[in-house]
Amino acid sequence: IFSALGNGLLRIVDTYIINSLNNIEHLSIIVFSLLIGGMVSIIIKNGGMQGLVNLLSKKAASVRSGQFVTWLLGIIIFFDDYANTLVVGNTMRPVTDKLKISREKLSYIVDSTAAPVTSIAFVTTWIGAELSYIQDGINTIGLQETPYNIFLNSLKYSFYPILTLCFILLLIFLKVDYGPMYIAEKRARNKFKDSESKKDDEKISLVSDQETQVSKHIKPKWFNAAIPVLIIIIGTLIGLLFTGWDSETWSNSSMPFSTKLSATIGNSNSFKALLWSSLSGVFVAIILSTSQRLLTLKEATTTLINGFKTMLTAIVILVLAWAIALITKDLHTADYISQILVKAQIPAYFVPAITFILAGLIAFSTGSSWGTMAILYPLILPTSWLICESHGMTHEASMLIFYNTVSTVLAGSVLGDHCSPISDTTILSSLASSCNHIEHVRTQLPYALTVGAVSIIAGTIPAAFQIPSYILFPIGLILLFIILKYFGRKIE
Repeated sequence: IFSALGNGLLRIVDTYIINSLNNIEHLSIIVFSLLIGGMVSIIIKNGGMQGLVNLLSKKAASVRSGQFVTWLLGIIIFFDDYANTLVVGNTMRPVTDKLKISREKLSYIVDSTAAPVTSIAFVTTWIGAELSYIQDGINTIGLQETPYNIFLNSLKYSFYPILTLCFILLLIFLKVDYGPMYIAEKRARNKFKDSESKKDDEKISLVSDQETQVSKHIKPKWFNAAIPVLIIIIGTLIGLLFTGWDSETWSNSSMPFSTKLSATIGNSNSFKALLWSSLSGVFVAIILSTSQRLLTLKEATTTLINGFKTMLTAIVILVLAWAIALITKDLHTADYISQILVKAQIPAYFVPAITFILAGLIAFSTGSSWGTMAILYPLILPTSWLICESHGMTHEASMLIFYNTVSTVLAGSVLGDHCSPISDTTILSSLASSCNHIEHVRTQLPYALTVGAVSIIAGTIPAAFQIPSYILFPIGLILLFIILKYFGRKIE
């Protein structure tokens, strides 16, 4: 038995980890992740991110506008959840303090815009991992689909991330809160304790990420962040069209434009498109920094390399996840799980809902949305497909369940991440907002669970029964509105 254990341990390195790296798509994801991390570091260092924040923070003149600007910044800084959390939290804290907005509310808005928007945007530090996990899943079942096309099709089922962003807006414009957040907001309006604020600010200065600090000689300019990000977005779209272009498809006058576009993206090489666009974004960020003498070439290069370092943990998780996917494939784990679920006679229509709950529990327990995706994607995607086949469902119906399942792994991961006190983004949100960590978790939990419940009842389950998303999203919003009208209380 000891010989078998030793042999198995060695195979992890010489077989599974090495084979997971011996893949052009996996290597493309690693390079893309490094480039995105490097670009984010540069636009923080050259003052571009600060300029963007300064531009919008001037519009914060009341409790409502202060919260809205914080939300808007969370949407705009969509490409990295860590950068989003650190920059928005640190920058808006003095503004929200002045407006007597509680630190708990600030950290909630920061935390609940970071991961949701990053998880559904199509050019982020998350997209590489998401596409990789999806690619591994479709390789196992032999689907003739590109991972990017599957990701885009899954967005219409991303109920939790989208409804969370909408829920924050409802809270802001209805001027209501409930539960522990109401108490925190009422306390902040009545009396903001300057002494406690100073103590908290001293704490945050010790834990704040030095990479978010801009040199005093640099005048922050918003376009130094906006231009590289736009280059990546536009470059990715051009790359997808270029690699997937088929003249016969576009010359077919009987085919609708949406069908042509879908077919083009479906045939595209998303990995090449992401590599080309991210490299272009890095070059533009360096040129903007050096041409304006914000950074020397040496400083820009050093910052780029430091940005590479910030992605090391994510890349390690990716490599280990790829290795786990190969192990589970050799062990036929997906077949085993699907057989258990089939014997339990669980209808295929409830697979997305079960996946959502399971992802939420794993993310809550581990504190890692990335780790949750790494565990579930290689297992759940083949399982959901095999269950659909065992129930004799058509290819079209199976694909709808499959798209829904892809989105629920991601959505459940984000929900669990929001609820977990050991989540990295939850901790960073507390630190960047200088909020007591337990208070942040305690005040955010009721809101996250509310949106999670509405998402699964009004979104995930009915969507599996082929009710269109354009009907379900308004229903979800109406339910959230009713909940806030019934339970929400205004703070004078």
